[in-house]
Amino acid sequence: MTPLDFNLLLTLDVLLSEQHVARAAQRLKLSPSAMSRALARLRETTGDPLLVRAGRGLVPTPRALELRERIGPLVQEIEAVLRPLNALKLSELARMFTLRSSEGFVENFGAALIQRVAEEAPNVRLCFVQKPDKSSTALRDGAVDLETGVVGATMGPEIHVQALFRDRWIGVVHHGHPLQHETSITTEQFAQSRHIAVSRRGVVGGPVDDALAPLGWQRKVVTITSGFVAALALARGTDLIACVPERHTQNLRGDLHSFELPFPVPAFSISLFWHPRQQADPAHMWLRRVVLETCGADHPPTPG
Repeated sequence: MTPLDFNLLLTLDVLLSEQHVARAAQRLKLSPSAMSRALARLRETTGDPLLVRAGRGLVPTPRALELRERIGPLVQEIEAVLRPLNALKLSELARMFTLRSSEGFVENFGAALIQRVAEEAPNVRLCFVQKPDKSSTALRDGAVDLETGVVGATMGPEIHVQALFRDRWIGVVHHGHPLQHETSITTEQFAQSRHIAVSRRGVVGGPVDDALAPLGWQRKVVTITSGFVAALALARGTDLIACVPERHTQNLRGDLHSFELPFPVPAFSISLFWHPRQQADPAHMWLRRVVLETCGADHPPTPG
């Protein structure tokens, strides 16, 4: 099948509107000779003269009159498809966005995000899915619209990244724990207490352990869980210490107490990730702004 030149649709629309080669050429910023060649191509393509001489002017053929009724709306539709969509009507937006994040992110920010989205775009739904790994496959495949987390070495080089906020590691124990009333917890006290480790792979290790090792200490880990929410739940019901990001303590109930670690542990950044295919999508741009404003650095954590 011979490829179609869709520029001819616009040319035909203007020619049938003006019924004058020179005026049509002026509207399209073409020379009269270029417009005459375009008319010749249209006649060849449609198999109809389209515009014929009548005295000193041109008049449309019956086929041209038929096409004129159809070509206008068609050209408008094509222009609408190709025109940049700058004005997004949130009240009319009906779409579901999938966000992949840790369970702690949903616990801390999920309610605020749902409320903000409902206020601005009531027909938009959010689907939160768990993040079992740091692979970019879900973003690449389009199964996920946005993802949050720490930038990792396995992330695809094409993925867009926007920093959300900085966070730090703190300790959490239940109220009444022996460490709660210590005015100055030592590294020895911390290390020799019993701990909960958080690891997706079920192994002990991470930033807290890496910071302790050069000091000659190792935590006494008695249990391992895959997420921070579960670690906090265990700390609530045992004498174990949970080390979690400070943002995960925003919604701590009164039965938990948080404290600063007695040794330096590097802070880290939580970022927002998305695939380039959605970079210019107005609805996706709006959602990224909502997440940034709701969860970003201008909303610091509340001390636990």
